[in-house]
Amino acid sequence: MKFPLADWIDSHPECRYNLGASGMHGTVHHPLPTRAEVRSATEKELRRHLAELVGVSPSRLFLTHGATESNAEAVTYLSRRRGEVRARCRVQFPEYPPLFDLARSAGYRLVTSSGRTALAIVSQPRNPIGNLWSGEVLAEWARDARAIVVDETFREFTSAASVQRLALPGLWSTGSFTKAYGADDLRVGFIVPPEDEQDRFAHFHGLVVDELPNYSVAGALATLADRDRILGQVRSVMARNQELWRRATPSGPTLAAPVAFDDPVPSGGDRFTRKCLRASVLVCPGSLFGRPSGVRVCLTRRSFPRDLRAYVRVRDLSP
Repeated sequence: MKFPLADWIDSHPECRYNLGASGMHGTVHHPLPTRAEVRSATEKELRRHLAELVGVSPSRLFLTHGATESNAEAVTYLSRRRGEVRARCRVQFPEYPPLFDLARSAGYRLVTSSGRTALAIVSQPRNPIGNLWSGEVLAEWARDARAIVVDETFREFTSAASVQRLALPGLWSTGSFTKAYGADDLRVGFIVPPEDEQDRFAHFHGLVVDELPNYSVAGALATLADRDRILGQVRSVMARNQELWRRATPSGPTLAAPVAFDDPVPSGGDRFTRKCLRASVLVCPGSLFGRPSGVRVCLTRRSFPRDLRAYVRVRDLSP
C-alpha cells in the first residue's frame, strides 16, 4: 500500500483511457546515467544545481528520496519541534491528499478559516485544480501562519520562479523529479527550510534520511543537464492538452499544471467516477481531495485527445 490516491490509480491499470496519472512518466524520457557518471556523481553537486534553480544557497537545500518524504519531514519536524499537538493547520480544499493527511497524522487540527495558525500547507501550482497563485495571493492566504509548507512538485511545468523568491517568514518548499521530468525511477526530492531553521533542521534531517543511491543522484544530474529538451517536450504536450480541456470546459480556471478539477460533475464525484470506470476511463474522485462533488482529470498523456473524448461521452450521458 502507498496512500489512498496512489492506491486508487495503481489499482486500475486495465483502464483504456488514463486520466488519472499526474506525472509525465511514459510521455517523456529522461537520460540514463552512464556507469562513469554513477561512479562520479555526488550529492554536493546535485544540491548545487538544484539550489541554483530554486534560488537559494546550497546549504539550505536538503536532498530526500521524493516529495512525499520531503513533505513528511517538514511537517514532522515542525510538529515535534514546537510541540503543537492539536494546533491549527490551514488547508484550502480541494488539495493534494498527502499534504493534509500528513498534517492530521502529525497532530494538527485542519481548518479552512482565516486567523492565527501554527501551519499553512498548500500545493503550488494547485493539485488538483491546476492553477497557480500569485505571490500576493499566497502571502495573503498564509498570513498569520507561523510556518508555511509549499509543495512545488508541479512548478517545473511552468516558467514560474520558486516561492522562495517571496522570502516569506517561516516558508518551507519541496519538490521532486517525478512529475515534469517523468523520472519515477529516480528517487530524488528536496526540501528548503527557512534560513533561520537550516542548522537545527540539518541535525534532524541527518537522523531521518539516508543518503541517496548513486544511480538516482547521477540520473538527476543527467536529467538536469538535459532539462531544456525535456521541459520543451513537456510544455508542448501540456499546451495542446490544456487547450483541448479549455474548449471542453470554457468556464474553468487558467491551468498552470497538467491537472484540472471538474466540479461539480453529474451525480457527485464518487458515483460519476464509478460510471467512468465502467467505460474504462480512469479519473480520481474528488472525495480523496476533500471535495466530493468533483473529480480530478490529468492532462499528461499524448493520448489525451482520445481519452478526453471518452471522458466527455461519459459526462454527456450522465443524468
